[in-house]
Amino acid sequence: MPLVNIRVIEGVFTPDQKADMIAKVTDTMVSIEGEALRGVTWVLLEEVRSGDWGIGGNGLTTADVHALQGRTPAAVG
Repeated sequence: MPLVNIRVIEGVFTPDQKADMIAKVTDTMVSIEGEALRGVTWVLLEEVRSGDWGIGGNGLTTADVHALQGRTPAAVG
């Protein structure tokens, strides 16, 4: 029974985007392992607090990610 753990920085993705991520990751696992695993495929989406994710020795914030994406912050909820 697969468990896929996805970590993202808080405030980057909307609730709809997170639901889409979960559905698509589940579909990917099912495409590999077979339809029988759909009901037992766990996808855990964890949000890491802004600034608590480090890359190259520097904390990465929600604002940093939005700047990289060239867009405004996602709605939190």
